[in-house]
Amino acid sequence: MVRGRTIALALPLLLAAACANPGLREWRPEDHDSGVTSTSPISAAPSNDDPHASARALFSSQCASCHGSEGRGDGPMAALFRPADLSASALQSARTDAELAASITAGRGRMPAFGQNLRPEAVSALRQLYAPFMRNHERLLVMDPRSAELTKYAANAMLATRISFMNELANLAEVLDADIEMVRQGIGSDPRIGYRFLYPGVGYGGSCFPKDVKALQHTATQHGQPLALLAAVEAVNEAQKAVLVHKIVARLGADLRGRTIALWGLAFKPDTDDMREAPSRVIVAALLARGARIVAYDPVAMDEARRIFAGESAVAFAASPLAACDGADALVVVTEWQEFRSPDFAELRRRLATGLVFDGRNLYPPAAVRAAGLEYVGIGRPAPR
Repeated sequence: MVRGRTIALALPLLLAAACANPGLREWRPEDHDSGVTSTSPISAAPSNDDPHASARALFSSQCASCHGSEGRGDGPMAALFRPADLSASALQSARTDAELAASITAGRGRMPAFGQNLRPEAVSALRQLYAPFMRNHERLLVMDPRSAELTKYAANAMLATRISFMNELANLAEVLDADIEMVRQGIGSDPRIGYRFLYPGVGYGGSCFPKDVKALQHTATQHGQPLALLAAVEAVNEAQKAVLVHKIVARLGADLRGRTIALWGLAFKPDTDDMREAPSRVIVAALLARGARIVAYDPVAMDEARRIFAGESAVAFAASPLAACDGADALVVVTEWQEFRSPDFAELRRRLATGLVFDGRNLYPPAAVRAAGLEYVGIGRPAPR
């Protein structure tokens, strides 16, 4: 959300959070020079009491849809503007996303150097726009276009790097018989590091992180400065999406014909139905290729999953998490939805045919799961001693 974030404002175009707002289609690199936007209605019409209500509602909803609160697959971003053409009257008269974007991006030409063609009234309008989110302290930065663009991409790339680093460390922890959750708490206690984005799992997905990591690499390569670190981040993430499949095969065998796998979570993160580049898609495809039958449950993403897996007769959808487990050979937890965090383990044991739980998000204390007679397999967790 905007609250608690630093918002970087610069001068060439509206990039914002179109990647996750259903009212705006995903921004693509080629849009940088074309000014493409959608024509969907703005979520709230401007009012006499608040001339910037529509813009504020638009930006707030975009940030809320693109960012989470648990540090898993979310992050800060820079909203990029050219304020030379921005005025309170333009904001007030805009009735669609396209009109709002046009009022901000109209007249783009040569990118001005910092401090050139910077109209004080434009900055003032933006400060008014974000005033409700800055009551405690100033979080609005004005910077040159290139710096703001790089800030936006660098922020998401940094967070993706932390996720891939922890996933690499989790895989090492397993072979060292260490517990990655203890390691996470230990390094997170260092104030220089902190706890955010240190959760190992099955990799990141969605549109923002994968898109921004790729875009930053592409830009760097174009300018003769390839980013070897981000190439590794991306490679680690793609490999991590298959880690649970390797664990399932190690336990049940490569031939999964006749096996039923219950899958909890289809969206790439909680509180969305977005399945773009979701780890669940890789996991389901790999299990289907080995002959397994999938019974999946997700609180909000099943309609999207039905569209994605249309025609796959081996993919079914359950009405509840427990219903997905009826007679299943294993439970695979892919997305850390709140309703998955405190299951009745005794009831799970009664419903599962073999009592296997593959926890792809390390949601459960292994001892509590095993005490219910279940076999627990996590990410970077040691085998029972």
